[in-house]
This record gives sequence, structure tokens and C-alpha cells, in this order.
Amino acid sequence: MKLPKIEVNSPVIIWYAAISFVILLFGYATENHSTMTLFTCYRTSVSDPMMYVRMMSYVFGHKDITHYMNNFFLITLIGPMLEEKYGSKRLVGMMAITAFVGGVANLLTTDLGLLGASGIAFMMIVLCSCTSVNAGKIPLTLILVVVIYVGQEVVTGVTTKDSISQLTHILGGLCGVAFGLYYNKYGIPKASKTSKASKSKAS
Repeated sequence: MKLPKIEVNSPVIIWYAAISFVILLFGYATENHSTMTLFTCYRTSVSDPMMYVRMMSYVFGHKDITHYMNNFFLITLIGPMLEEKYGSKRLVGMMAITAFVGGVANLLTTDLGLLGASGIAFMMIVLCSCTSVNAGKIPLTLILVVVIYVGQEVVTGVTTKDSISQLTHILGGLCGVAFGLYYNKYGIPKASKTSKASKSKAS
């Protein structure tokens, strides 16, 4: 009996999850020294080039396996359908913008370190709810997602103090709203979509 082939249906999400997992393993091996040095966004001297690197690289770092699993459960569930709809390059661009917005906000508002893919996960949650937006109409699911996920982070940020960056979650969600409404208004160029011919397969 011939076994079915495994299709690499979402290269961006798969590579993102794999790279982040390897970084997590290095973190365990170095007692989180590598994670703090290379994959945690925090404010240092403006002349320190690593501060600007970490302003983007923090989305690959996670403090432990639970933190990693919580984020990538959502990302690997939602990400593939977004990559199919918007295309790999466009999805990378949205993830990079979300990371940049969260990193800059963290540097400007707090001295605490920021790491993890939760901002990108929130962006994808909200963006996914925008997939059925029609001209001049806002789907009820988008309103519910914004109220439930983003609203929850606003309330949590006001009422509690913990090590989780609610601001990053909120900004990620708002990025998802912005991306979704923009692409639904102006459309997605056909050339940007991942074609069947470009998908790679592995046995």
C-alpha cells in the first residue's frame, strides 16, 4: 500500500514554528542566556545595534515550552488558511509589521523585556475573522473577536499586573483589523497568492 505524501502546505508557518522551537531548545541549553541576549526586546542604549535587532527578533523567543505551545497552537491552526489566502510574502510582511509595531511600543512604554509570538497570534485571530468582509459591511464575527480578544486584553491590562504584555496583544489585534479591512477594500493581487505549482512536497 502506497503511503500518502506529506504536503508542505504552509511554508511560512512551518518555518516560523520550527525556527522558534530550535531557539527555545537553545534557550534551555543556555539557561535562557541566548534567549535574553538575542530574542528578548528591551531598552538599552540607542547606540546599541542589538536593541534594534531584538526589536524584531523577539517574536522568535519563548520563555518555556508552555509559552511556545500556547502561541503556536493558535498560529499553526489559523496561519495556513491565511497564508493560502494572502500569499506567503504578504503574510511575512504582515507578521513583520506586527512585530515592529509591538517592539517599538515596548521600547517606548516600558523597561520590561518582551518576547514571544502572541502579538502575531492575536493579529492572525482578528485577521481570520476579516476574511468574509464585503464592501460596506463589517461581519458580526469581526466585532465579536475584537470585543472578546482585544477587549479582554484591555480589561486585563487595566485591572491586573503580570508579566504578559497586554499592549502587544492589543496592537497585534489592531494590526489584524487594519490588514483585513485594507485587503478587503483594495483586494489581493492574484500574483501574490501562493500558486499550486509553487508549493513544495516531501515524502
